Amino acid sequence: MWWLILAYAASATTILWYSRAENDVYLFKILALIQWGAAIMGFVDSLVSYFEGEPLLEVSEESILLGLVLLLASILLWELVLFIKDPRRVLYKK
Repeated sequence: MWWLILAYAASATTILWYSRAENDVYLFKILALIQWGAAIMGFVDSLVSYFEGEPLLEVSEESILLGLVLLLASILLWELVLFIKDPRRVLYKK
């Protein structure tokens, strides 16, 4: 279930990035790449577990909480990239 949460977030972020692609000041492309990478890794992990006999989609409170924590972690990583790159020149004025 957690990789589905990340895939939904990645889809929404991709739409947001694509609608603002010509002026991507907030680096939505980085957020989309982070979330797509995490969603693909989660899908591959679930696929390997499926071939070992576990269900492909596990719906539990722990799985949903893991998805939300990973979503928060991807947003925090994106914010770190924003602080380092400072695309609007707020922190490092020239």
